[in-house]
Amino acid sequence: MLDDKTLVAFISQEGINASLVYPGVPTPTVPEAARALGVAGEQIIKSLVFLADAVPLLVIAAGESRIDYKALAEALELSRRKIKFASSDLALDITGFEVGAMPPFGHKEKLPTLLDDHSLRHEELFAGGGTKSALLRISLKELERVTNARRLGLTERTVS
Repeated sequence: MLDDKTLVAFISQEGINASLVYPGVPTPTVPEAARALGVAGEQIIKSLVFLADAVPLLVIAAGESRIDYKALAEALELSRRKIKFASSDLALDITGFEVGAMPPFGHKEKLPTLLDDHSLRHEELFAGGGTKSALLRISLKELERVTNARRLGLTERTVS
């Protein structure tokens, strides 16, 4: 299994402008991470593994948002039935990182990546840092550069 040391080595090797933060408490959920860092919940991002017609891909969105499967299917030009959320075990097998600690890059293999345009509104973001006690601090601009992600509206929008 990959961990924070693996991620730090990847960041250094690739010249990525990011760092790991160790808040001193486990941060496996968005509310716990936001509370530990004293930041808005929208600044905590999640990296989710999906299978699109059996091909793995990564979706990055604000941690409290919900992925709209129909929008994801439309963006990938697939039927909704061909989009599956990867189980925790499968996500670990594909990326090398456990769910709740998964960073948006540095996986066993580079995954095609989509960034949710609706929920990523902050310049400073925090993601899984390879272990449940570490978080990755990165700018939105650097995240886009490193992941080479497509930006699309992929989360459910609520009407006020």
